[in-house]
Amino acid sequence: MHLSESARVVFDVLAGTGTATRPQLAAGAGLSKPTVSSAVAELEAVGLAAHSGRASGGTGRSAAIYRLGPAAGAVLAVDLGPAVTRVRGCALDGTLLAEGTGSRPDAADTVRKVLDALPAGAPLRAVVVAVGDVTTRDREGAGERPATAKAGPVFDAMAVALPEGVPVHLENNVNCAALAELHEGAAVGRDTFGYLRIGVGIGLAVVIGGRVLRGANGAAGEVARLPYPWDDDRAPRHEGLEQRMGSRTLLRRAAEAWQDTDGPRPRTAERLLALAGQGHATAGAVVASHAADVGRLAAAVAAVLDPGLIVLGGGTGADPQLLPGVRAELARLAWPTEVVSSVVGDTGTVAGASRLAVAHGIQTVTGAVRAKH
Repeated sequence: MHLSESARVVFDVLAGTGTATRPQLAAGAGLSKPTVSSAVAELEAVGLAAHSGRASGGTGRSAAIYRLGPAAGAVLAVDLGPAVTRVRGCALDGTLLAEGTGSRPDAADTVRKVLDALPAGAPLRAVVVAVGDVTTRDREGAGERPATAKAGPVFDAMAVALPEGVPVHLENNVNCAALAELHEGAAVGRDTFGYLRIGVGIGLAVVIGGRVLRGANGAAGEVARLPYPWDDDRAPRHEGLEQRMGSRTLLRRAAEAWQDTDGPRPRTAERLLALAGQGHATAGAVVASHAADVGRLAAAVAAVLDPGLIVLGGGTGADPQLLPGVRAELARLAWPTEVVSSVVGDTGTVAGASRLAVAHGIQTVTGAVRAKH
C-alpha cells in the first residue's frame, strides 16, 4: 500500500493515541492542519482511518474524532513458554481483540483459536513469538531478522498455524517481560534497569534509555552462559550457573536438606516457597540460601551495568520472600541498588510481546516512519 509521508506519520500518531481529532493529530505529527486534513482523507479512503464521532469544544464548536479503520488490521503475540502458551491478538492501537491460553504441545491450536476470533477481513500485519533463546544471524539495518530460535518442534508446529506471508519476529521472552515491567509493571517511570528472571532457567534483560539492549548477536543478558564455577579445582561448565540457580537444583537442595520430621518433601518450587511462607524451618533455610545466590548474581549485574534498579521475575524470583536475602547480599557485595519484585505476573511476557507486535505492525503500514512525539 503506497501512502504519502504525511499520511504515514499521521497514521503513526493515530495508532499511538487510539482516537484523536485533527488538531490533536496535527500537534502530534508536527504538521499543519491542512496537511493533516489531506492525510486523514487519504487514510479514510483506504480504510486505515475512520470517523468515530465528534467532540465538543469549549467554544461550542465540535471536532471530528478519528480512530483506526478496519484495514489497519491486527497483530499476534505468542508466548511459547516451557509449559504454557499464551496468545494475544491486538489492534494496532494496542486494544486487545482476542486471547487464549493452552499447553505448550497445543500451541498451534491456541494460535488458531485466537486467529479465528479476530475481526473478519482484518489483515494480520505482524507476529511476535517470545521464546527462550534467540540468536541473530544477520542484521539488516536496525532490524533483528533473520533469526533462529531454539524452540524445537513445537515452534515449527505452531508456525504452520500462521498465515503465509505475515512477518514473524522472534524475541527473547525475558526481553518481552522486561518491556511489560517498563510500561505497566515495577519499572514504570524508570528508563534504565535490569530484569532478572529466576525460574527453571535464568536470564537477564537490560533496559537502557527505555530500550532493550540486544547486543551484537541478539544475546545480551544471557547470564546462563556466565562461567561457573570459578574454582581452582573445578573448570567452569557450560551453563553451569543456570544449573546452580535453576529450580531443579533448588528442589534437589531441598531434598538433601529435608529431614524425616519435615513432612512430605516438596515436588515443585511453588510448594517449597509456600512451605517457607508458612514458617517451615527447613524450607525457609533452603529459600534463604537461594536468595543469597540470587543476590550474588544481582551484585554481578550491578557491577557491570549499574542499573539503579533490578526487578526480580520468574517463577521463583518474583516471590517476595527472596527480597530480604537478595537485598542483603547485594548490599554486602555492591553499591546501593534498588531491588523489587515483578508485578506483571505470568502474563508479562505476552504483554511485552504484544507491544513489540504492535510496533512491528505499525511499521508495516508506515514504512518505519516515526512521528515527532
